[in-house]
Amino acid sequence: MAKPLTPALDAEQFAVSLDGNVTLRGYQGEVSEGTPLVLLHSINAAPSAMEIRPLFEHYRDKRPVMAPDLPGFGLSDRPAVSYSSVQYARWIAEWLKDFKSPPDVVALSLTGEFVARAILEQGTRIRSLTLISPTGMGTASPPSLPNGSRLDRLLNSPWVGQPLFRALTTKASIRWFLNKAFVGQTPEYLVQYAWETARQPGAHRVPLKFLTFNLFTDQAMSRLYSRLTLPCLVLYDDDPNIGFERVPELNDANGQWTIKRLVPSMGLPHWELPLDTISALDDFWALSVQAATPSDDVAEQGARRQSA
Repeated sequence: MAKPLTPALDAEQFAVSLDGNVTLRGYQGEVSEGTPLVLLHSINAAPSAMEIRPLFEHYRDKRPVMAPDLPGFGLSDRPAVSYSSVQYARWIAEWLKDFKSPPDVVALSLTGEFVARAILEQGTRIRSLTLISPTGMGTASPPSLPNGSRLDRLLNSPWVGQPLFRALTTKASIRWFLNKAFVGQTPEYLVQYAWETARQPGAHRVPLKFLTFNLFTDQAMSRLYSRLTLPCLVLYDDDPNIGFERVPELNDANGQWTIKRLVPSMGLPHWELPLDTISALDDFWALSVQAATPSDDVAEQGARRQSA
């Protein structure tokens, strides 16, 4: 039996029931008044709220901040359900609908696509969206592998999928993948926690679905990002797994996009360049969001500017 998972963050925890049978668990800061800040980790072999720790630690005593482990990861439930981008969008929308005021959301990598879906398909209201190293902004499209494909069936096989997952989540493998996301040295405790969360029952379910590419949205630029009409910030530089060739197109969309390149970084700028990341966030919120009056519809607010 797996050892119970220790918390990723030294903070008060919360728990919310989604769909009546899935419990979302996460962490919250010390402040209760003000516009909420929601920090969302990425989707990979072993993610958790640990991924956004530098931002949580900075903002925890400055404004209301919440960092959940998404279903399938960390302290949250890992049910045997059909995981998809639509399902994640529904879970995010269900959680955010009870917020007293629309939050600022920061999403890492693929999770940004889920938030965009929640806004466009579920009517989720947020004040602003920040995408760190987002997927769906390169020229390459994810392979089209429908549910029930041969690869899907193969990975769902207990003789293939789970052994593959165990091989991908050894400490050596986790360290190798994380080293690709850092210009400098990967913090060892980040490797250790990823290994621990990957040892939990059901930890294989979402990562194996991730490998089928079914969690990605084909043509995310046209189907998701270009349709957003609220203040959005993109923080990026280089990434070994993600392309950003189409990022400049965002400035030709609805005029609400702010683009900031944080150099040098390899997918996790908030870890390697925390001061630059925090400065970019604070500037974005001040110029693009906080200038709006309470009567303004945030969906019509935005600033159009690009910095390199």
